[in-house]
Amino acid sequence: MTRVSIETRDACVDFPIFDAKTRSLKKAFLGKAGGAIGRNNSDVVVVEALRDITMSLEEGDRVGLVGHNGAGKSTLLRLLSGIYEPTRGFAQVNGRVAPVFDLGVGMDPEISGYENIIIRGMFLGMSRKKMLTKVDEIADFTELGDYLNMPLRTYSTGMRVRVALGVVTSIDPEILLLDEGIGAVDAEFMKKARVRLQDLVARSGILVFASHSNEFLAQLCDQAMWIDHGQIRERGDIEHVVRAYEGDEAGDHVRTVLHELEREREAGGALRNGSDAAATSGTNSA
Repeated sequence: MTRVSIETRDACVDFPIFDAKTRSLKKAFLGKAGGAIGRNNSDVVVVEALRDITMSLEEGDRVGLVGHNGAGKSTLLRLLSGIYEPTRGFAQVNGRVAPVFDLGVGMDPEISGYENIIIRGMFLGMSRKKMLTKVDEIADFTELGDYLNMPLRTYSTGMRVRVALGVVTSIDPEILLLDEGIGAVDAEFMKKARVRLQDLVARSGILVFASHSNEFLAQLCDQAMWIDHGQIRERGDIEHVVRAYEGDEAGDHVRTVLHELEREREAGGALRNGSDAAATSGTNSA
């Protein structure tokens, strides 16, 4: 059985711009966002979206990606999913990949919510038979009731996100590539969704998660990488990377979140141990 893993070495992704107006461009330069702009060996203008990405992940790794918009986080996820091939360097992914970039991908506005649940699940690598066993549970999670019998075009954006989240959090991926794009649902439902996302991550072999929410990253990941202008600027534990990227205040907030999560885990463990002890005592008394 092949072990679940991700391995890249000096991987680069370039996008050629054949109709670029910058004919007088002499050398690579950087804007405030995006990768370097320059020319390749064929004298074609290119955007260097990713440069020299070297990483090695194994089963159990939970990695968060931080960086400004346009830094290359989503491009890296697409490289790992196989959507993009490295222009130079090497990238190999072993394991069944579930790429969750756009919650609306694979959904048809002309068919019902129930039918979209099946199609979206198959798009993410599940079999139709498997999805049929999950439909009722996903329907309960969405809280959409009879709307699931209606065409998706009658849904609000928030309702569509509920369906998409229900499907995404029901799958069993070996490698989960998650690009946060969930902001169109109410706060109460988002709490419910985060619990399911945490369960999804627990079932995944490897997680790579791009997000602008440091709190969400701390809840789901134990490592982080700061992507800047298409390169890995910093890597390490969540607090260290966030502190390097956003400063001490953000780092302190992450540390507080991590301490709260640790206390919750300890409290949960103590509660379970107490329940087990009570059950054992009752058995012995009997």
